[in-house]
Amino acid sequence: MRKVKEKFDGYFGIRVDSVGRSGGLAMLWRKEVDYVLMFASVHHMDFQVRNADGDWRITGFYGWRAVSDRHLSWKLLRFLSGQSQLPWVCIGDFKDILYSTEMKGGSRTQCQMNNLWDAIDDCGLWDGPWEGYNFSFDNGQAGEENRQSMLDRALCTSTWSDLFPFTRLFYLAQKWSDHAPIKLVLNRRESGGGDLKISSLSKCRLERRGVVRLSRVVWSE
Repeated sequence: MRKVKEKFDGYFGIRVDSVGRSGGLAMLWRKEVDYVLMFASVHHMDFQVRNADGDWRITGFYGWRAVSDRHLSWKLLRFLSGQSQLPWVCIGDFKDILYSTEMKGGSRTQCQMNNLWDAIDDCGLWDGPWEGYNFSFDNGQAGEENRQSMLDRALCTSTWSDLFPFTRLFYLAQKWSDHAPIKLVLNRRESGGGDLKISSLSKCRLERRGVVRLSRVVWSE
C-alpha cells in the first residue's frame, strides 16, 4: 500500500490485507474528501461521503474467489444494498462477468453470468462503461494459457448517476497486480467525450425465468 500511495501524491488511502497471496482491498481518495468509514471486512469496505449537495456512498468490493462460494458474493451485495438509501456506487472485483464477450480464453457458464445479473437487478444497480483496455484481469500466462476477463467494474444506482452524471471510469496499467487498478473521476458537468450518462432501459437480456429485462448505458458525446 505504501508503494501505491507514493505513486498518487495528494491522496489518502485505506487497505484490507489479503488472506495469503490472494485478495486484499485498497482504496485511495483525494485528501479534501470528507468521509466516514462505515464498515470493512476482507470482502468489502463501505464509506459514506459527506457532500454539500448531498451525502452519498461508495463501497469497495472483493468477491469470493471459489465458484462454489460465489453465492456469498451476491448475498453480501444484496445485504449492502439494503443498508442505506443514499446514492450508491459499488466498485471492485466481482469475480464474474456479465457477457461472454467479457472474457478472452477460458469460459463462464450462463448460470454464473445470470447470478451476477440477478444480484445487480435486485440491488437496482447499473453497469457503467469504462476507458482503457477491454479486460481488467490478465493472468500473465502466455499463449493458450492466457486468460483475460472483465472481472472489475463500477456499479451504481440511478440516484448516484443523477448526482454525478458525467463520471468517468478508467482502468490503469497493471503494475502491482494481475488486476488493473480502477480510477473513478467524479464530474457533475460535461467535460468531453467518453462521459457517462445512464438513460432509459433499452438493451435486452433474457433471464432464466424468461422475463425480458432491459438496460442500457449511453455515452454522451
